[in-house]
Amino acid sequence: MKTYLKIVLLSAALALSAPAQAAQNILVFGDSLSAGYGIARDDSWVNLLRQEVKKSHPQYAIVNASISGETTAGGVRRIAKALREQQPAVVIVELGANDGLRGGAIAEAEKNLDNIIGQVRKTHAKVLLLGIQLPPNYGLDYARQFRALYPRLAKRHSAALLPFMLEGVPPEQFQSDNLHPDAAAQPRIMRNILNTLQPLLR
Repeated sequence: MKTYLKIVLLSAALALSAPAQAAQNILVFGDSLSAGYGIARDDSWVNLLRQEVKKSHPQYAIVNASISGETTAGGVRRIAKALREQQPAVVIVELGANDGLRGGAIAEAEKNLDNIIGQVRKTHAKVLLLGIQLPPNYGLDYARQFRALYPRLAKRHSAALLPFMLEGVPPEQFQSDNLHPDAAAQPRIMRNILNTLQPLLR
């Protein structure tokens, strides 16, 4: 009995002295749609996702490396440093909207996103690609080609894909620029992303 008690006490002591396991990072790598443009940071979908993941998957921590105005070219310049510093297990890539809104060449945006995802894949991190759709006033053919680049990239890299991150957000939940969702839209966006992210966290 005494020997058994000593073993139990020793096991408890070792458990208390063992260092806590470091959290695995989920890196959000995007533009103003992920940086919380025009709303309080606490209301952004990234922060809402952080709260949800903390409850359901406490072994993960969310790091937001999104910058308002970022393009896919800017993302290419930043991704290596972000991967080196954060060493993420999962990367949520949300870029391309600014390329499209500026009427940039779709082939160039695809090349840049291909570069970014390729760099992530070399680290063996999982990828969740968030698709963007352009308003019809940018031209139906251009908008169609732009929308198609996301499924193509996801298939090429065997990445998880959310075809349209703003799916289900009504027009009245956009800010006055009609481009950025307001605070009321953020829970819906978070749920859209969480549903696609969860399988990557198992």
